[in-house]
Parts: sequence; C-alpha cells; structure tokens
Amino acid sequence: MKEKTIRLTSLSREELNTLIVDDWGEKPFRAKQLWSWLYVKLVNDVSDMTDLSKLFRAKLEEVCQPLSPTVQSRQMSKDGTEKWLLSFTDGQQVETVYIPEEERGTLCVSSQVGCSLACPFCFTGTQKLVRNLTTSEIVEQVTFARSQVEARGQRLTNIVLMGMGEPLHNYAAVAKAVKIILDSSGLAIGTRKITLSTSGVVPKMVQAGYDLGINLAISLHSVRDDVRDQLVPINKKYNLAALRKGAKEYPLKGNRSITWEYVMLDGINDSPDDARMLVKYLKGIPSKVNLIPFNPWPGTPYKPSSAQKIEEFQNIVGNTGLVTVIRERRGEDIQAACGQLKGERESGDTSSVNS
Repeated sequence: MKEKTIRLTSLSREELNTLIVDDWGEKPFRAKQLWSWLYVKLVNDVSDMTDLSKLFRAKLEEVCQPLSPTVQSRQMSKDGTEKWLLSFTDGQQVETVYIPEEERGTLCVSSQVGCSLACPFCFTGTQKLVRNLTTSEIVEQVTFARSQVEARGQRLTNIVLMGMGEPLHNYAAVAKAVKIILDSSGLAIGTRKITLSTSGVVPKMVQAGYDLGINLAISLHSVRDDVRDQLVPINKKYNLAALRKGAKEYPLKGNRSITWEYVMLDGINDSPDDARMLVKYLKGIPSKVNLIPFNPWPGTPYKPSSAQKIEEFQNIVGNTGLVTVIRERRGEDIQAACGQLKGERESGDTSSVNS
C-alpha cells in the first residue's frame, strides 16, 4: 500500500492543476472538478465526488490524506455559538468556533496547537506551544465548518484568525491558507471578510498587509509599556513605539481601519487615565477600538472590569470620535469566548478542560 502523502487542501489552485495535469497526466477539467468538490461543494470524502471516474477516485484515495479533521466534541452555547474540538492525523487538537449573527456568520480559526506568547490573562496562553498548524489544517477548519453550517441553512461569511495561537508565528502556512480561502473560484471569502489578529509581531504584520490585503486586529490591552510587558510579553521585543510604527505602515485598503482589541481587566488597564492614554496612542491611525469584557477561566487571577467602568472607558474614548464598541459576550457558557479556547489534549496530556 502506498503511503498517503498528498494533502489536497494544502495546494493552491495552480499547484493542484500541476499535480493533476502535469504529474498525473489527467485532463485540466479534472483539476477544476476536484477544486470545485473541495471548495464549492465542500465534500470531504473522495468517494462522494461522483462526476470523477472510479479509477481517478481510487487513485486519489490511495495517495491522499483525509480531507477533514475528526470531531472530538461539539458544544452549542445558549446564544447559538458553536464550538468544535477538532483532531488531526497526529492526534493534536484545536478548538474552532462559529458565531452566528443576523446578517453574517463568523468563524474563529486557530493557527497553532497551543501558543508561545504566554499572555497571562488568556486561557490559551496556559497551554504551551505544541506545534504550528499546517496550511491544510487551517483550510480544513473553514471547509469543515462551512459544510456544517450551510447544511442547516446558516451562513459562514467571515473568518477571524483569532483562535488558538499567534498567526504571525506561523506565517507561511497562514498566508498560504488565506490565499486558498480568498480564491474567487472556491471559498471566495473576500479580503474585507477576513481578519488576522496579532499580538504585535511587527515585521510580519506589515508583510501580511502587503501579501494578503486583509483586515488587521491588534491585541493591545494597554498603552503603558510596563503593563503591556506583563499582559503581552512580546511587548518586550516589539514595544508600543514599534507597534505604533508598524500600525502606521500597515497598508489599509479603501476606508478600512485597524481594529484594536482591549480586554478590560479590573484595576489593571481600565482607569480614565488609561482611556485618555489610549486616545493619544491611536492619534493619526485609522482605528476602531473593541473593548472586550474579560472572560474568566478556571484558575485565572484576573477579574473583569465592572460594566460601569467599561462604559466610562468607552465614553472617554468614543467622545473623541474613535469608533468604540463593547464586544458582546458570545459562547461564554461553553468557554468559546475570547481568550477561553484551549485544546483538550496537550502533548502527553489527555485531561479534559471541557465539561
């Protein structure tokens, strides 16, 4: 038996055409059919690709790895948010979250198993980095989720790379996955509908703007270096001055803005002075501020800011003309909210974190 070495979902449309036509000697229409099955019809089993010949399907099944991750668990929040724990061929696992809204459906996609950033307020940060996800493992989160939600009449219109991991620490795989997701003959999710979230890997952040042209969200959380050094340790390498410079260099298209994520932590970063410093920091940068009520997780030493403090903070920032939104809590009851994602199994650890 041949080893199954080919990951179809890791290939761009051009690479798939080269494999099918140049390497395998098939007609070009076969590559187009296969691409359509993968990204338009969202079929995850070669045997279901019924307009391909039996001989061609047999060849695909012989050498190609599975087209979809394995679902280890599925949880549904009372607000409709859905979370899957997905397992890959080596047994490593990540969480992927679908957030339905009236006019759109957003998928929160992971880019790493675990995370190396160790931000102390983030549950994912308590799981050490195990490995980067491959291009196919990123793409398959999208194809799997879209097939699931569309089968029941919902929509998947937006992608946020805000799940487990720092996307820019896995840049090559993330960039290629985004290009596959963008392809207009397949998933066709446009640049305005994809957001990459980073904690501030400044050189790659600017590169992503030129390479991909997608939206950018920056996990800020404080505009005081001493505080941000603690909350977002990568600040010790790329401090607030470097981050601001990178944000100003990011090539924004049209009337787009950079989104700044700001988790509200009681007594840490939620004072009126913090709000005024934030306004000063963002001056001259097209910006939208997302104020995120802290989502507690087991063992965290942090507490969420009160609703009154968050509203006061919003008023100070918003009254200067900056678009400032208090993010609605979604999926908190199933630990699917911002900062709560964590793979059920770490390397060598089979304990569950889900109830």
